Parts: sequence; C-alpha cells; structure tokens
Amino acid sequence: MREGRFTESDVEQAALAWLETLGYMLLSGPEIAPAQVQAERNDYGQVVLERRLRQALERLNPEVPADALEDTFRKLTRPHSPSLVANNHSFHRWLVQGVPVEYARAEGGMEEAAAAPKKKTPASLSALKRTARRRTVP
Repeated sequence: MREGRFTESDVEQAALAWLETLGYMLLSGPEIAPAQVQAERNDYGQVVLERRLRQALERLNPEVPADALEDTFRKLTRPHSPSLVANNHSFHRWLVQGVPVEYARAEGGMEEAAAAPKKKTPASLSALKRTARRRTVP
C-alpha cells in the first residue's frame, strides 16, 4: 500500500483479517469452487451460497414456518426490479431493518415478522436473524 492510497487488495486483506478475528473461517474461492470436494455452488453463475443462506435463516428464525423462510429466501435472492439501484436500496433496507414476511399463525390470524441479516454482535454479520420487531395481525 502506498502512503495515503488504498488498493482493492488492501481493502480485501483488511476485511478478511477483521472477519478472521471475529471467528469466521476463511476459505479461498478455489476451495469451494464447482467440481471441488467442498463445492458450494454448481457453477460460477450462482453468486449466493444457497445452502449457507437457508441454514442461517432456519437457525436464526426457528419460530418462523418453513414457507415464510422460503419467502424470505426468494426475496433475498431474486431481484424485484429491473433497476440495479432500486434492488441495491431494497437489499440494504433488508440488511438494516429485516426482510418483511407474513405467515399464518397456528391459532389463526396472520403474523408479520422481519427476518433480518442483522444481529447486535459483530460475530454474526453474515447470519440472518429474526428481529425483535413483530406485529400480530388479526
């Protein structure tokens, strides 16, 4: 790094070091690449590691029914607008406020929840969590 100037590589290495201090296990791209023993995607067109995202949704939202978690997964992985800017704004809002989902309660009525990639502790930055914000709808 030249004094006063950062390269993309400098930022990447700093971010990786920070994530490692938080307890994340770092793997290089080739280790999880398609056709490898630890492959986490079928091809490079899959930008979301679907298994990890689904596991995080289930782990952090145990009280939310499977179909509502599937709705959350769809919202997170499928753009809703032809505008990249609009999609980025929505995704950012979901990261900060939670992904709004609605599901039927066992005792009747509907439940609104916000499944969110947000947690108060830094060690959970990539995990999805159910926020405390919850409203019951009759």
